Amino acid sequence: MSSPTPDKANSTDAKTSNFLRQIIEHDLAAGTYAQRRWGGSPGDAEHHAVGPLDPAKIRTRFPPEPNGYLHIGHAKSICLNFGLARDYGGVCHLRFDDTNPEKEDTEYVDSIIDAVKWLGFDWNGAPDAPPYQASDYFGFMYRAAEHLVKTGHAYVDEQTAEQMRLSRGDFGKPGVDSPFRARTPAENLARFREMRDGQHEDGSMVLRAKIDMAHPNINLRDPAIYRIRRATHHNTGDTWCIYPMYTFAHPIEDALEQITHSICTLEFEDQRPFYDWLLAQLCQGGLLGAPPPHQYEFARLNLTYVITSKRKLAQLVYDHKVSGWDDPRMPTIVGLRRRGYTAQSLQLFAERIGVTKSDSWIDYSTLEGCLRETLDHSAPRAMAVLDPIKLVLTNWDEVMGQGRVGTLDDCSAPVHPHHPELGQRQFKMGHEVWIERSDYEETPPKGFFRLFPGNKVRLKYGHVI
Repeated sequence: MSSPTPDKANSTDAKTSNFLRQIIEHDLAAGTYAQRRWGGSPGDAEHHAVGPLDPAKIRTRFPPEPNGYLHIGHAKSICLNFGLARDYGGVCHLRFDDTNPEKEDTEYVDSIIDAVKWLGFDWNGAPDAPPYQASDYFGFMYRAAEHLVKTGHAYVDEQTAEQMRLSRGDFGKPGVDSPFRARTPAENLARFREMRDGQHEDGSMVLRAKIDMAHPNINLRDPAIYRIRRATHHNTGDTWCIYPMYTFAHPIEDALEQITHSICTLEFEDQRPFYDWLLAQLCQGGLLGAPPPHQYEFARLNLTYVITSKRKLAQLVYDHKVSGWDDPRMPTIVGLRRRGYTAQSLQLFAERIGVTKSDSWIDYSTLEGCLRETLDHSAPRAMAVLDPIKLVLTNWDEVMGQGRVGTLDDCSAPVHPHHPELGQRQFKMGHEVWIERSDYEETPPKGFFRLFPGNKVRLKYGHVI
């Protein structure tokens, strides 16, 4: 995996420790994943068993759903996952979690690839390697679902969505078993295959994991893992009329790709017990190899004055409140890029705000400061007057001795004050100039050292007036 252009912000000694780095360093020291094998591509236990020891010390992943353009919060996750893989001799995978065909599009796929490349990263262990796609694993996911059905760990439920919601209970009341929960594995397998073959209507039934309807974690009260959905998928077309739920697909994708550290935001913390339960079942059945991936959660980015909800940003676009996903007012990566933000500034921002387990707010000035800091050493200087007031030098002709008011004087200024090797920029000065309105006071307050009647000042890179 390649790293971004090195600079002070990306140097190893500039990295601050956080709980994720401590976990990775502990796992490396303990050899937790040292015996993993890599079959050269994602695959099941048999596929990886015949491969060599994994040359990547760790494997992380960035798994966006291609249903919109990435925003500043995704930039943090990109820099985190790819940065950890870079710093610890690993590989980060770019994977599209495309399990929801109704909201996904190749436009978003292309935009995500462009954003990750622009930020300075490549993926999956080689330059220009194609990203992975969850939809490429649909065959194995179906096989895994059948395994759960055959071993009595999943069943087909034909209740309505409302009935299932009511029977799930709440934090103070245990759930109630579905009337279809007691079906035999053979009956459930036949029914599940009917779902796969398109013999039932959308929404008429789902496949549910069979865990514990009285579990204190509501996410373990027989969660749905497959639903019927007749929709054309941008990658698989009309091959499937049933699609896995994200909570079922996500751990399987990680395991097939031999991910070691699956890093998610805090809203997935309550889903981790199901993540672990599912991988344990599939490892025990020999479908996946051990040790399985482990999920870790961190606090998502909360930036003052900024919306980081993809759904709300999409509404701004679809309601034509902005000119598009790349409107400079948008906090999308393409919007920030169009506004003038650099990849290095977003990398520095992600490093500076760090990684924590608790939610907090980051002031927008921190992001602006990172941009200024990364531009300061390279940006050519220029001057502009934002709130102008005209200044007339009435004795210009007398002092310059040129015999006419229109005479212009040659002046110069450094292209960069700290890099003389960049040379000088030339400009003209005449008897009329524009200055900032705030730089002049008819009756100056105490401590005002700019222009006022009777005072002398030097115009920057110009004359004393």
